[in-house]
Parts: sequence; C-alpha cells; structure tokens
Amino acid sequence: MIRLPRLAAVAATTLAVTLAVAGCGTTDVEKEDSGTAASSSEGCSDDSTSTSTDPVSLTDGVGRQVELDKPAERIAVMEWQQVEDALTLCVTPAAVSDAEGYSTWVSAEELPEGVTDIGTREEPDLDTLYAADPDLVVVEAFSADDEMVTRLEERGVPVLVTKGADPEDPIGNMKSVFEMIGEATGRSERADQVVQEFDDHLAEAKDQVSDADLPTKDFLFFDGWVEGGNLTVRPYGQGALFTSLGEELGLTPAWTDEINEAYGDGGVDPSYGLAQTDVEGLTAVGDANLFYANDEGAGGYVEELEKNSIWTSLPAVKEGRAHSFPPRVWGAGGPRSTEQAIDAYVDVLTQE
Repeated sequence: MIRLPRLAAVAATTLAVTLAVAGCGTTDVEKEDSGTAASSSEGCSDDSTSTSTDPVSLTDGVGRQVELDKPAERIAVMEWQQVEDALTLCVTPAAVSDAEGYSTWVSAEELPEGVTDIGTREEPDLDTLYAADPDLVVVEAFSADDEMVTRLEERGVPVLVTKGADPEDPIGNMKSVFEMIGEATGRSERADQVVQEFDDHLAEAKDQVSDADLPTKDFLFFDGWVEGGNLTVRPYGQGALFTSLGEELGLTPAWTDEINEAYGDGGVDPSYGLAQTDVEGLTAVGDANLFYANDEGAGGYVEELEKNSIWTSLPAVKEGRAHSFPPRVWGAGGPRSTEQAIDAYVDVLTQE
C-alpha cells in the first residue's frame, strides 16, 4: 500500500502548531422519526449539528460503491488523517493504527484513552482490528485493487477507501476525505460546518498575508531525517499540501522540477509532491523564505541541520527568514491540522 513517506522509521511527515483543537469524542445517537438525531458527546458539548440515521450510499475515493444500512458507529481507522477527521466529526474510532505515533505527531485532535491499537500503519494486526467489532473500516489507498483493500474485503466488513493524496488539488482532496467520512458516519452536517470554518479561516489568512511586506514571495517548506549519520532533506514541491497552502496565501513555490533534476533523487513523488536531496540542494532555491518541520521529541534532523555550514550560509538563514513550524502539526492531516499550518505561516509572514 502506498503511504506518505515518513521522516524515518520513527517519524512522519511533519509538524505542528501549538493551538490544538480538542478532540470531539464519541457521538451518541438517539433515533428519531425524522431520520436525524441530535449528536452529543463529552468532547463535543458545543456541537449542535445532527447525526443522520438514514442508510448510506456513496462512492469512495477509488470509485467503489459503499452501501450501509445505517451510518457507521464503530469505525476502525488505518491512517492518521482519517483518525483526526473522525475525532473532528465527534466520532471516536473503535480502533486505530499506531495510537502512540498519532499522539506523538498530531496535536489537532486528541485521541482518547482506551481506543484499540491495531499496530503499525504499514502492517496492522487484522485479527485485533476485527476483534474491536467495527461496522466500517476506513483505509487509505490509490486504487480499488490495493492489496490491503482486497484483504479487508475478504473479511466481510464494509470498507471505505479514501484517496491518500491528489497533487492536482491537495486542499480539495483533504476536504473530500473529511466529507466522505462525515457521510459514512451520518455526520455530514458537522462536516459541512467544519469545512466552512476552514474556508473562512483560509480566506482571513489570505487577507492578513496580502498586506505583509515580504522581501520575496518565493518559499520552500521541507522536512528531513538522519539515518546512518547522513542528513536527508525532503523539499515539498508542486502538489504537496503545505506547498498548496503557501500558494493560497500568495507565495510562490521555489522548488521546481528543474531544481529537482539537478539536486533531487529520483524526481518529485508523483502522489505527494515530495522530493529528496541533501543540505546542498537547498542552495538551489536562492533567496527563498524557508519553512521547515519541527521534530521536537523525535528525529533529530533539525539539530544536525543547524550545525551544517551550508545551512548557516543560506540567505534566508543569515537574514532571519528561515522558520521552524511549532511541533506536532501533521502535514497530511485534516481541516484542523491544516488550519494549524495556515496559522504557522501567518504568524511568520505577518510578524513585524
């Protein structure tokens, strides 16, 4: 199964902002004749949206038809964006992959204690998953014939496949995945509310950045890792979610296909828009503003980066235009994580 490349065996793709939105908790549903019911949960006490009880019929991210007699209430979730999405929708999953890793790298929604951990995202324990008695399994893939999808379908529990990324429209895909999970769990009204909040948040951020006096609008976001004593840098190119966010805020991506051919390793990943280079490769973006993932508590690449003489000689570093995101903003997250990333950009771009 294709997955977003990690920062290394321990880590993940990103990063973080300190303003975390609290997790929503489990939705309690009381059926009504109208086909909807008011949702309530300890973590979503301020949520006034309704939960549908009608049958579900939808086309998932890879074109499969998913039919449910009623919205799913006990979902097993195998990727972190979808875990975050469920919590934002006020639905606590019955089971998730790598709960500890989620809590290490994602701050936008807190995973409650007691959720069954089914092992790693790469090799989940399917026996443990099904022992949690889910009525829907949410996975991430790029095709209907993905090996994991096939294995799950053989067990007879409905499977919802969400598309891992779309380089043509990263922000749109993020919202589409969220809305799809909302539909499958009867939480479309809540999903619509959150997506509108995200759109409003982004529009406000654009207005804030438009008045900023920047020496250049060129920018690059990157993360990295250290393995075997070697520091690897991963630039986010065209098609990456965080690159798309920067563009929406009026910035110009500095990492191009031409740069990648000169400094990269095998080209930009076609699914996620991620490249791979070394510290010297960062010289190719010239005077561009630099933003990078904070690996506080894991990884160690930032510490190595700051000791590198090439890094300290870059124009953005010398001029104070190289900025670490706060820790634990997930770079492949849902609306709440993505709002955190927007805030991180705005905090830097609008400072006096």
